[in-house]
This record gives sequence, C-alpha cells and structure tokens, in this order.
Amino acid sequence: MNKAQASESAAGFHARVGDETHRFDDLKTLMACASPRRSGDELAGLAASSEARRVAARYALADLPLKRFLEEPLVPYETDEVTRLIQDSHDATAFAPVASMTVGEFREWLLSWEADTTTLARLAPGLTPEMVAAVSKLCRNGDLIQIAAKTRVVTGFRSTIGLEGRLSARLQPNHPTDDPLAIAAATLDGLLFGMGDAVIGINPATDNVEACIRLFVMLDDLRQRFDIPTQSCVLSHVTTSIEAIERGAPLDLVFQSIAGTEAANQGFGVTLALLKEAQEAALSLKRGTVGQNVMYFETGQGAALSADAHHGVDQQTVEARAYAVARAFDPLLVNTVVGFIGPEYLYDAKEITRAGLEDHFCAKLLGVPMGCDVCYTNHAEADQDDMDNLALLLGAAGVTFMIGVPGADDIMLNYQSLSHHDIVRVRHLLGRRPAPEFEDWLVKMSLMDAAGRLPPLAPEAAPVARLLQGGTL
Repeated sequence: MNKAQASESAAGFHARVGDETHRFDDLKTLMACASPRRSGDELAGLAASSEARRVAARYALADLPLKRFLEEPLVPYETDEVTRLIQDSHDATAFAPVASMTVGEFREWLLSWEADTTTLARLAPGLTPEMVAAVSKLCRNGDLIQIAAKTRVVTGFRSTIGLEGRLSARLQPNHPTDDPLAIAAATLDGLLFGMGDAVIGINPATDNVEACIRLFVMLDDLRQRFDIPTQSCVLSHVTTSIEAIERGAPLDLVFQSIAGTEAANQGFGVTLALLKEAQEAALSLKRGTVGQNVMYFETGQGAALSADAHHGVDQQTVEARAYAVARAFDPLLVNTVVGFIGPEYLYDAKEITRAGLEDHFCAKLLGVPMGCDVCYTNHAEADQDDMDNLALLLGAAGVTFMIGVPGADDIMLNYQSLSHHDIVRVRHLLGRRPAPEFEDWLVKMSLMDAAGRLPPLAPEAAPVARLLQGGTL
C-alpha cells in the first residue's frame, strides 16, 4: 500500500505519494492541480501533469486550514473588486463553527449528520468561494450530491423557488428572429407541460431596446391574461434592462451573465456598481407578490479563461467566485450554463457532468439559489443520454431549477438542452413538484391533477389551450 504524506514550507506545499514527492509552489497551483481533469485547465497550462500529481495535490489540500483562504487571496485584493467583495463581506461569526477545520475535516463534517439543512444555512455567509471550491475537489460525485441535497435556498417573486420537494423550470421559448407569435406558441407548449414556474425567459436575438420592450410587453400581457403566478425575463444586457425600466417597460427580473473576476466582468460590460444600480431600479417597480428577489444571473466554467481574465486560477475555482457576486445581489435565480461554452473548457460528458455537480454544490453552500442549464454543444463528446444522466443526478441533489427548451433543441442559440418532457420525467421519478403557487394554477387550468400528473387527455383539451384556438396572444 502506498502511503501519502503532505506538508507545507516556505517553498510551497509538498506531498509524497509512494516514492515520489510532489511540490506545489503556491496556493493557486495547489488548487489547480487538485481539480478533476478538464480541458480548460489543460488549455491554460494549469492542470496536474499526471493522476499521481493530482492525488498528491489533494492530500496537501486536505491538510490546509480553511482560514488560509482568508489570509491568502488567489486574486489580488488591490486590483480585483470581486476579491474585495469576498473579503470585506465575510461573516466571521457565521464562519466560527468551522474556523478551526482543515479542508479535509470540513469535508468529513459536511458529510455528517451534524451538518443539517439549518446548520448549513447559518454557515453560508461565513464561507468563501475558495473554501467551497477546495472542499469540492476532495469530493466524489456522490459526496457532492449528498451534501447539496441537504442545502436549501428559498427565494420568491410571484412564485416561491427552492422549497423542499420542489423542482422548478425555466421555460425558454427562444426564436432566431424574436417573432412574438412563434415565442407565444413555444411558451404555450411549455405551459402545457408545467414549465415556467421559475421564469419564462427569452434570450433575445438582438439587444435592441425597442425589440426587448416588445418582448417584455408580450410576456406580461400573456401572464396577466391567464393570471399566471410566475415571472418573466428578457435576457438582455443589464444596461438594456435599465433603459427599459426608464421607458416604463413591465420588467420583472434583471438578467446578467457574470464571472468570478473584475476583468472577466468587464468583458461582459458590467461592474458591481452597475449591478447595484440595476437591482435598485428593478426593486423600485415593486412587481413581486411573494418576494422581491429581482435579479437573474447566469454563469459557466470557462468564462474567465475565455476572456484571459482568470489570473492563473483554475476554472472551477474562478467559477465559484462568480457565486459571491451573485450572492451580493439577492437573486431569485442563478444557473450555470454548464456545457454551453464548448469542449475547449469541458471536453466530454464526464467533464460536463462533474462541472454541473460542482457548480450546484458550491453555489448552494454559499447560499445561492442554483439551477442548471443541462446542456452541450454539438461539437462536444456528449449526447442526450448524458444529459438525462446529469438531470437525474442534479434532481437527486436538490437542484433549484432546470431549463426546458422545446424539443431540447434551442433554435436561436444552436445548442442542446433538456426538453419539457425531460423535466417532467425528473419530477415524476424523484417525486418533485412545481412551485406551490404555480402548481395551484396548473391544477386550476386542468394542466395537472392533484397528484402532480399531466392530464390524461390531450393537452389541447386544457382550458388555456382552448382559449388560444383561432386567436393570437
């Protein structure tokens, strides 16, 4: 049996595995080498050069005190506003119960009965992204699922998202020309399958303000016509949303893609101050009925690296830093678009699956209402069977919501996701229900029975469908 020993000195971190001693110059190197293999880290020249070195890094990381991440930021405090946000907002009182633990001890504690749902909720403000990224690197997939399943992050606007036993869905009725009738038809299709309790969210083909406002108005007219207890979102740039609010658009949620460093966010055209301005503008509208969580963020591993803004930090750790940005703005929804960036960053189904479970685990531990776009691009080594697998694993892990696309094929963004049928299957297999307010509406509209099942007759027989026959929205 090979024995491993880990230590730290002024020259860095060391771990001996078998007859070989592995040296890691600094904390960034140690974190990167401890990561499961993925193409993005290899592209950046950060990955472990062998499986033995990866194991050695994990031994050394397991012995690292959690508080070390407060003492040694991976991205400089002086030059990065995300680091300043992480450090300045850290809650030392919440951190106190685990402050004396190493990363390895923290993993063992998270897997224990002591770390229950209430305890994890209290702990969240005391954890930093680097801490949760570190412990995720020591976890097998089953550990990530077991721990995440104990977390609960509840938010609300017109529907309540994240309650135990619930699985919400974003209805994504995209269209390559933003045709309102085509979008309305795709929206109806999703509603007939019980989708949309998280949000009805459109990725617009253009960021033109007038075009986006037309979509805001169409979605709000639809919601009001059928009294649907959900929220809508046009996933335009945050500056477009602010201008739409100023023009009186019926905006529910402000959307923005975010990343884990100041430089990467600048690549998206945003700063923390701009996000705060957008949040305050949306809050001023007071459109929510069960809550006022008005922000919707999307993230994804590889975003910082693709902008050359990762500061030499591995892609999973810099991704977790994006969740600190999200946490600061009390979002209704956050999701990782896990396989969207492409095989340069997540090469195949194994890497996509692992990344999805990591992202969900890290975000939930930080107190972020995390969902997932279970997806891949057609030039990745993945297929719909792989997406079925990840959807079921995330369902078991208690994912907040998933994204549903007609036929699992987004005809505007040209990538593969989950279909409405796929999310219905996960709900049925795992005993999950939609958000309670939305479920009540589905039953009232004969789109679901009291047992949570779709109607036995053709969906066209439902009242919401009959109202649309021979007419328009």
